[in-house]
Amino acid sequence: MTRKTWPLTGGIHPPENKHQSTQQPIKIAALPEKVILPLSQHIGAPAEPVVAVGDQVLTGQCIARANGFVSAPVHASVSGTVTAIGPMAVPHASGMSEPCIEIQSDGQDLWTSLISNEDYTSLSAEKLLEIIQQAGITGLGGAGFPTAVKLAARAESAIKTLIINGTECEPYITADDMLMRERAEQIISGIKILQYLVKPTECLLGVEDNKPEAIAALKKAAENTTIEIVVFPTKYPSGGEKQLIQILTGKEVPSGSLPADIGILCQNVGTAAAIHDAVILGKPLISRITTITGEALQQPGNFEVRLGTPVDFLLEQAGLHPEQLARLVMGGPMMGFTLQSLAVPVIKTTNCLIAGSQTELSPAPPAQSCIRCGHCAEACPVSLLPQQLFWFAQGKEYAQLQHHNLFDCIECGACAYVCPSHIPLVQYYRGAKGIIRQQELMQQKAAQSKQRFEARQDRLAKEAAAKEAKRKANAEKAARLKAAAAEKASSSEQPKQEIQAALERAKAKKAPSKTRPLLSAEQKELKIQLAMVSAQLKKLQRSIEQSGSAPDAKQQDDLDRLQQQQQSLEKALATATPNDSDQASTPTDATTSQEKTGSGPDLKVFQIKLAQAKAALKKAERAYASAAENNAADQDALKADIAEKQAALTEAEQALAKANPSLTEPSHSKDTASKKPKKQPLDEKTKTLKIQVAMAKAQLRKLNKLAEQAETAPSQEEIEVAEKALSDVESALSEHQQHTSSSLADV
Repeated sequence: MTRKTWPLTGGIHPPENKHQSTQQPIKIAALPEKVILPLSQHIGAPAEPVVAVGDQVLTGQCIARANGFVSAPVHASVSGTVTAIGPMAVPHASGMSEPCIEIQSDGQDLWTSLISNEDYTSLSAEKLLEIIQQAGITGLGGAGFPTAVKLAARAESAIKTLIINGTECEPYITADDMLMRERAEQIISGIKILQYLVKPTECLLGVEDNKPEAIAALKKAAENTTIEIVVFPTKYPSGGEKQLIQILTGKEVPSGSLPADIGILCQNVGTAAAIHDAVILGKPLISRITTITGEALQQPGNFEVRLGTPVDFLLEQAGLHPEQLARLVMGGPMMGFTLQSLAVPVIKTTNCLIAGSQTELSPAPPAQSCIRCGHCAEACPVSLLPQQLFWFAQGKEYAQLQHHNLFDCIECGACAYVCPSHIPLVQYYRGAKGIIRQQELMQQKAAQSKQRFEARQDRLAKEAAAKEAKRKANAEKAARLKAAAAEKASSSEQPKQEIQAALERAKAKKAPSKTRPLLSAEQKELKIQLAMVSAQLKKLQRSIEQSGSAPDAKQQDDLDRLQQQQQSLEKALATATPNDSDQASTPTDATTSQEKTGSGPDLKVFQIKLAQAKAALKKAERAYASAAENNAADQDALKADIAEKQAALTEAEQALAKANPSLTEPSHSKDTASKKPKKQPLDEKTKTLKIQVAMAKAQLRKLNKLAEQAETAPSQEEIEVAEKALSDVESALSEHQQHTSSSLADV
């Protein structure tokens, strides 16, 4: 019985012009010298390269892996060397560039190893889907949707009807027709694999009645199978997915839905043949059947061409007459587009190339005003209102366009074909679709930005609440600790009183006894001198012990000198220390003794001021020496500071001499010879000479330091001059000190 079919809504009958390319069998196109393989030959995310420039690749080797769920890998269509990876011209109406991989062919066509699976029924559905996905198979009918993604149907949408599209309704194109004529067995084998995967209750292969040779070949190959060959009248665009479903089943896919939502799956005959090659032979998708036709060609026909082959190289094999070429169209005359360059490559969706002459593909006449004839609505296979959509597109009323189901338009061009005013309706629809998609993308980004902003605000609010809660908790904890400390303080009042009493007793012990007189200034001075000499002696003895050898002459002299000074100071201190009768004296006697010797709190103050003045002078001299070494700019200020500190020292010495003349006059005690002589104040010339010595030493150290650096090393003459200056100043200081000592001795 002949299966019932349903008439197509709308549609047209343009001239077919298919006889030009069906006179000869399919030819194998020659290998090109180079191939250009775009990373995006399908709907979805572009593939990601896995090779680098300079890599050697084999035919069938994966050179770019799928990047995401809706994506497909790309394989090398020739063996050779990767020569470039980057933007190159691709087949597109705008002539735009996209990332591509260029391979220079070595002419040997060396294949990578292939894994065949003749007994595919032993494999699981998941394994078969993986094989199809790794082979890079996409829809070869024109859309280019990744086949593995389409086959992975949802569980709630079980496939009941599998439809194989062999319609090829657009004029000029005969690639599927010749494929069905010559390779029907491969198509049927691929359909069986699809049946095994989706397990439909029926399988329909739809073919228009203008392909009798293909119908006969398919019926013969489909004998003893559950595949039903359905023939129906020729009408454009019956090859559309939703239109073919309506013709074969009488069902209509709702607006905005997919065929899988009503239990139907559609695949192209070329896709079925590619599935056979991938599963049974292990070959990835590296070539396809492409129709090369048009009046500008000498030998039009169908070629099995490697993907990535430049269009100009392919046209040469069909005998292109460049002088007759007026326009080159990729695809059919209804839904194809004009190529801007002949250097673009053949890709997975390239089913036809039309090299038309001026008379064959003449320019469209200028558009005129719409006369509201309604022919476009009658021809629309989707039952849309093309006239209304045109007006909304002109007025940029995008909300109205969506309300009138603009995206149900399949852009078949039937409305523009029948328009008596020659209005390019499809161009308006494509432009409006692009703008709407861009607006939706911007809205999605805005929604995502709003979502991120709200999430950030929530996070900041939570953080602020957490900080406030932590602050309150810390405040409560501090209050509890303060209360506990107060309670503990009140309970420990008695121990505090005991501690205070102990402190007072300790202070009382440290206070001088009423029966023990205070040490005089002479006694304190002798004790200090004795402690300093003892410390120097111990340090020298430790140094000798650590060396592990006998002391040298200098160390022995220092040792004898320090021991002699220690003995002398001990004798002097013993002589100055009161005896038992003196210790029993009254406090009044001690006070009187202090008054006689001029000791007391005032004397201590003068001594402290003198020590501070000496320390300040030494510090100023060191600062000036350091500034001279570094050639600092503030040397004059430091010199003035030294003079100021010297004046302060002189003033402190004079104040101390007035407070206690015995420190500056020779003592008349019985053991005066054993005591260390007191230092006399320096005169102005001595101070000046000492400053000059310090400055000369600093200058010499600076020159010696610079001599270590090759770039800034001073001359030997400069160093000798500095050494002579230091020697002269030191000699002058020594002579002056000797002269001063002689003068004091005469006095």
